[in-house]
Amino acid sequence: MTPLGRRIELGTLFDDLAARGRPTTVHLSRPLDIAPGLGTVHGLPALAGLVRDAAGWLAAAGARRGDRVAIAKRDHWDTVLLCCAAARIGAVPAPLSAHLDAGALDTLLKRLDPALLVVDAARLAASWSAGRAPESLAARTLVLDGPAAGALTLDDVRGAPAPAPYRPPVDHPLAIMHTSGTTGVPKLVAHTTRTLLRRLAGFEAHRWPVLSARPDDVVAGSFSFVHGRALAWTAVALTHGPRELLAIPDSRWDEAGPLLDRHRPTVVEAQPAAFVRWRSRARTGDDHPFDRVRLFISTFDAVHPPTVRTFLGATRHPRPLWLQGWGQSETGPLTFRFLTRRALAAERERHPTTRDLGRPVPGRTRLRVLDRTTLRPVPRGTPGLVVCATRALADGYVGERSRFERKRAGRWFMTGDIGALTRDGRLLLLDREADAVPENATELEDVIEDRLPGVAECVVLSVPGRPAQPVAVTDGGALDPAAWRAATADLPALAEPVVLAWDDIPRTGTGKVRRAALRERLGLTPETYGTGRWT
Repeated sequence: MTPLGRRIELGTLFDDLAARGRPTTVHLSRPLDIAPGLGTVHGLPALAGLVRDAAGWLAAAGARRGDRVAIAKRDHWDTVLLCCAAARIGAVPAPLSAHLDAGALDTLLKRLDPALLVVDAARLAASWSAGRAPESLAARTLVLDGPAAGALTLDDVRGAPAPAPYRPPVDHPLAIMHTSGTTGVPKLVAHTTRTLLRRLAGFEAHRWPVLSARPDDVVAGSFSFVHGRALAWTAVALTHGPRELLAIPDSRWDEAGPLLDRHRPTVVEAQPAAFVRWRSRARTGDDHPFDRVRLFISTFDAVHPPTVRTFLGATRHPRPLWLQGWGQSETGPLTFRFLTRRALAAERERHPTTRDLGRPVPGRTRLRVLDRTTLRPVPRGTPGLVVCATRALADGYVGERSRFERKRAGRWFMTGDIGALTRDGRLLLLDREADAVPENATELEDVIEDRLPGVAECVVLSVPGRPAQPVAVTDGGALDPAAWRAATADLPALAEPVVLAWDDIPRTGTGKVRRAALRERLGLTPETYGTGRWT
């Protein structure tokens, strides 16, 4: 149960919050795409009205109870509002990242077979230029910002009344989110009210010491708002009732910086790629947007020590904390660990700081490590495939049910990660099975970034039969060869680094490196030391 003694419902989330008198003001880094005239500052009653309006649009466009509604538009927080609107009429929203290439988008739409595709003109134009026609893969199409042949526009549906809200059974599909797709076409993960809201958001919505937003907090979030985390983050943060909520869909500083500087958050949750891009902004003197932060939260992917150290050192709060969560779209959070300034004090060493993901969430998740060949449990300290048990496990993969069942064995689910459990139950993350490097890529990336401040990100790719290929991401696309040799002298043999700028790296909507695409771009063989069987 939530602190208010009531359950979170997606379709009526904003109605419920407004009725309970939640005082939060929502600030956006740019106006909503679905309502640009409303500006960037919103109260909860106005947002509840906008969700009701959007529910009327979707119903007028032909979406009905149980239908799948695909949402493919530029990333913004209004994707969450559209998901709430679809859930309000009993439809099942499926937000799709604007970073998907045209072929991947078509594949996901074919699996979804949506009754309605909600799309913007830019997404249509990108697909058309690639010779695709996503609108042909849905029964009906609603274009949010302009006309398209055979499609409805907002002018066609604006003003339609919203049907009465519908609450689906707790074990029926509630929302469909896709995975990052770092190794290929993303998977479509179906969650229910029970898994997404009751067991994930509901647990987090308790008033936990340190973690829960306080009435005087300013909570900022910057990540992909098509991700399932966006739904849980919105519901939980607004349920706690902070003074302000900042929603930042684009981590580029020209968009994120002014909002952060104006409102000075006290709690910041972002995907690791956003923290990496903001790192230099947290170093510039005492007066900067992160000087009031008491809690940083990182999810989605591994975060490296220099990034954590920079932000913990930048805030003026006397005892700031960094909460590192690890999990997956299919499972929600599985482990957590608090990092402090003291924990990050040692620099340049080969030590498991951020690769130590902490312990399973008490009473919620369990972990085991299996031998990669026999799939039998291995002793503590031995690397192997990480499997988890959680009651929040998703309902399956849309269009790929057999793939989902292949990753299950009774209550256990294969994460596809390689790790080791310590004697006291902490998880040390080593690699992804599909991209495995014998030398443990995560450690190499940690150490290289720690020793070379000019490297914003390091990616180590396995090349069977040859030394692993490092890719160094720098601001200017340059790297000092002597500094590289000194930093890697005690590491396993590596190929000469490829140096690229941030925008040269193919990425997912959550900022993760699309390793398969990067391998192809560099002309590397697609073969790795992994099997890819558990992705």
